[in-house]
Amino acid sequence: MKIKNMYSVFILIVFAIFSSCENFDNPQMHDENQITNSLSNRNQLYIPEVVSPGGLMLTAAPGTTDIGGGIISATWEFNGNLPGPTIKTNTGTIASILFQNNLPEESIVHWHGLIVNKENDGHPQDAVSSGGNYSYNFPIIQRAGLNWYHPHPDMLTGKQVFMGLAGAFIVNDAEESAFNLPSGNFEVPLIIRDVTLNNGGNINYQPTAGGMFGRSSMVNGSMYPYMKVASAVYRFRILNGANARVMNLAFTKNAEMILIGNDGGLLPSSSIQNSIVISNGERLDILVDFRKFKTGESIILRDLNAQWDLVEFIVTEKKMPLYNGALSTSSNIQPLSNPVVTRTFSFDGMSRINGLEFNMNRIDWTVPLHQTEMWVFVSNGNGPHPVHVHGASFQVVSRTGGRGRIFPWEAGWKDTVLLDDGETVRVLIRFDNYSGIYLMHCHKLEHEDRGMMANFEVI
Repeated sequence: MKIKNMYSVFILIVFAIFSSCENFDNPQMHDENQITNSLSNRNQLYIPEVVSPGGLMLTAAPGTTDIGGGIISATWEFNGNLPGPTIKTNTGTIASILFQNNLPEESIVHWHGLIVNKENDGHPQDAVSSGGNYSYNFPIIQRAGLNWYHPHPDMLTGKQVFMGLAGAFIVNDAEESAFNLPSGNFEVPLIIRDVTLNNGGNINYQPTAGGMFGRSSMVNGSMYPYMKVASAVYRFRILNGANARVMNLAFTKNAEMILIGNDGGLLPSSSIQNSIVISNGERLDILVDFRKFKTGESIILRDLNAQWDLVEFIVTEKKMPLYNGALSTSSNIQPLSNPVVTRTFSFDGMSRINGLEFNMNRIDWTVPLHQTEMWVFVSNGNGPHPVHVHGASFQVVSRTGGRGRIFPWEAGWKDTVLLDDGETVRVLIRFDNYSGIYLMHCHKLEHEDRGMMANFEVI
């Protein structure tokens, strides 16, 4: 392990002391940002390299990452970085990606949110052993939106994601381009997650059945980073990349979030939000107008649930870059209707759907192509359960019990929806593109790894 300065020695001593305390195992009883906020050697927010999916080599391998405060942590990385490169392309292009697995265990990559056939979906059946590779080739057929990629091997997904393997996959299209939204340096991905370090400062994956709750926040691979921003409008593409932690995001100083999109791209209409709840695997697309703040002002993105400061934005340029784009958007989304079949799925405890644990070789139900169906998700304890469906997006039509409503960020198209304890969520779904075997599972990754996942086949 490399140590850059004496602050790192102090941090490691504090980790060792708190590791022996009873309350340290409870994520709600400990706020490591009390430590990280005091660091004088915080990292500037890392912005991943942008790459094309055409002819891309994507390698997963052990590495090291400077996670802030001079701490060099052992991690698992895509192409030598945490997070991995941002893959960016347009609707209508072809992705040709060779995945090389240099991890000490089997792995496979799932393109979360992308509509692809089974052979390109990263099903655990297709996992390759250490040293092996897997070739992906698929057309980009869906609308613009923020998707992401992460490992999906059976019973190992939580570990591999927590160790650092994730990256953004952005699709653009003509509808979105017409709004002239912030781009270049003013379009910033924020992959938010939590992390636990051992006494050596390395990422320490020690899950419980209820999920892996890290003890500190991390954004784009750093604990409590900062970013210097101009007096301009920024577009933030946000992913909750945590294994188990549901977040409630808000900015200090009453900075408004102009919500324009979610998992499935632009929403039917934009709206101003002061806080947004985002569960594991869900995405947000927001605009923030820093022109309202003075030079030198600090605006912090927080998780209100954990009371964590996630990333600090410091306004450093008074000169206003011209921005003639929209501060509101809209999208004409055709609602699904008239479901032919209603299916009910009970998410039971921490490892079962409708009483069954995942069997990689068992098909639990079949779905005809081009048939609109109502899927009813019921929580049967140990929530929250972020429900993710492969192979198609869906539309959320109702939530009863619990929070009892649909939120603005759940409009339009979704591929992941938060099912909390005591809730029933109904969605409309239709598979229009590919037949084959797909997955539905809880995106609390430790629940998934324990068996809260099911195979279904589109026929």
